[in-house]
Amino acid sequence: MSAAENVDTAGLKRGIVIKDDWPGYSLDLFTYPEHYHEDIENVYIPHGIIKNRIERLAHYVMEDFEEDQMVVLCVLKGGYKFCVDLVEFIKTLGRNSNRYLETRVEFIRLKSYLNDQSTEDLHIVGSSDLSFLREKSVLIVEAIVDTGKTMKALLKHVETFQPKMVKVAGLLVKRVPNMAESLTDYIGFEIPNRFVVGYALDYNEYFRDLNHICVISKTGKLKYKI
Repeated sequence: MSAAENVDTAGLKRGIVIKDDWPGYSLDLFTYPEHYHEDIENVYIPHGIIKNRIERLAHYVMEDFEEDQMVVLCVLKGGYKFCVDLVEFIKTLGRNSNRYLETRVEFIRLKSYLNDQSTEDLHIVGSSDLSFLREKSVLIVEAIVDTGKTMKALLKHVETFQPKMVKVAGLLVKRVPNMAESLTDYIGFEIPNRFVVGYALDYNEYFRDLNHICVISKTGKLKYKI
């Protein structure tokens, strides 16, 4: 079974769709921190494919943002690698064309769970003052979106500061009941409802140092459970 048979690329901005039966790649084909050997099942999306898809998303952003300036609002912690790579590709495109999109990067850290329960309330860690977004073109960069509860709350909060335009880039969108695909303007990959780690996505703060996006194993969940 090949990756091509399990991926639908027709979505363009809507994302590369990874089918439910995609088994991922064998760990033997890639390098990764050896201490995670028993903690991940497979390499679900290799680092090179992630980077290439982000480069394509950068093209879409350049096409859609007609202003010369943009504020990138990076959602921490999981979104930082996606944000860094996306902004760098946007800068590279600008240097190699007759149009440069100046990017100001700001950060916001969100807490979407109280204990082990998801909540529709928005819990911002640190300052909630986003007044610098007023009359600005804004790109929110988030690593993963599922039901969209947190993103809906964040968008509502951002809109109170009267930005000129707001778009959302999500590296991953999960296929879950009431999935939030419509909230996300630029999608890297649409994936099944599997718990993935790596590329700054964590499980209790572990696995952020993986370059690939991987599926965590039962052993990994038990080892790093709090």
